[in-house]
Amino acid sequence: MTQHLASAEAPDPGAEKKLLTDKRLADLGLHESIVKGLNSQGFIYATPIQAQTLPLALAGGDIAGQAHTGTGKTAAFLLATLDRLLREPPEPSEHAPSEASQPRALILAPTRELADQIYQDALALAADTGLKCVVCYGGTGYDTQRQAVADGVDILIGTPGRLIDYYKQKIFTLKAIEVAVLDEADRMFDLGFINDIRYLFRKMPAPERRQNLLFSATLSHRVLELAYEHMNSPKLVQADTETVNIDAIEQTLYHVSKDDKLALLAGTLRRIDSGRTLIFINTKRMAERIEDTLNANGFSAATLSGDVAQNKRLRLLEEFKSGQLPIMVATDVAARGLHIPDVSHVINYDLPQDAQDYVHRIGRTARAGNTGHAISFACEEYVYSLPDIEAYIEHKISAQMPPDDYFARDITISPARKRKPRSGRHKSGDNRQRSRHSH
Repeated sequence: MTQHLASAEAPDPGAEKKLLTDKRLADLGLHESIVKGLNSQGFIYATPIQAQTLPLALAGGDIAGQAHTGTGKTAAFLLATLDRLLREPPEPSEHAPSEASQPRALILAPTRELADQIYQDALALAADTGLKCVVCYGGTGYDTQRQAVADGVDILIGTPGRLIDYYKQKIFTLKAIEVAVLDEADRMFDLGFINDIRYLFRKMPAPERRQNLLFSATLSHRVLELAYEHMNSPKLVQADTETVNIDAIEQTLYHVSKDDKLALLAGTLRRIDSGRTLIFINTKRMAERIEDTLNANGFSAATLSGDVAQNKRLRLLEEFKSGQLPIMVATDVAARGLHIPDVSHVINYDLPQDAQDYVHRIGRTARAGNTGHAISFACEEYVYSLPDIEAYIEHKISAQMPPDDYFARDITISPARKRKPRSGRHKSGDNRQRSRHSH
């Protein structure tokens, strides 16, 4: 599975930091068909977020959980959802048109990649349950996904834009929803989906008539406001797992001028003998220039951005996960929620302007008990973020001026790509439409 679920081996009680607890998943009271599937895959011990949320969720309570990518939250809400649907027979609905599909659970994700990864995990966990899972998202497979939903579904997973499209066509109804899950709630705000989320919630049964599970990297005021508006007295659960991961990451920071960053990046990559490297930048335009420069100088790199065709995005992710593509360049929005194993190096070409994004970025390495390396470039444009980052992680990052031989002086710097002129559409409307359908 892509999500770090659990391990077949007991956690080492002497380990300095643990990604697993000593709590067995089979002891939490899960339905026997779920436990059978977990045992067949060798998943025995719960992660901290699973150990904290599953007892509450299995008892029927609503949860607002703070958890980051890679902590096991996907499995937590999937296990709770499957258990609920298996133990309680579906209630007959007198309101739905006979031709409309009636999903019993709805799982909302901000991006198509995250929706697909939740779906893949759901297929594995639901293999012995007889429950049908369907995923739908923009960018590809419109008629295929539409038919899959129309044919009937128990657990419907998807992004807001495509779901609302099908809902308005009366392909499915939300009258029979028993479990509503909102993943990466903070990114829903960032991507402008909150009105869509509220629209879908209001089409469901009242909060007290369904179970509600919300997960977010941060439980900010706006996320909590959403939780209390559409949930039934949710329990707040915070799993501080990022601190665990940070201690396994070797962090280095180079002070460098903006004009020398590409040369330093090429030199840094040449010193990395092997491994999978994820490069974070703050703008799509710089991502394209980095990709062009690296490929022009013998590296193999690609950019992950929101407007790349869905089939190509999935292909690039598979190539990166398999090691065929060693370098991926990404913005925070494009890479949010991706579960990529064995990333050896994370390079912050640009320091993030949000301190929490720094932790989220470097947490892509040092997964599943491994160590990792995070290298950050502090230039005159983004160095002002450094004090907030160090205050947030509560320690200074080892910083230095890179020696001259760290810079690749023999490289060709690619120019910025020319922008295609807009076709006269209103700027904000165009961006909103593209955001809706690309995610």
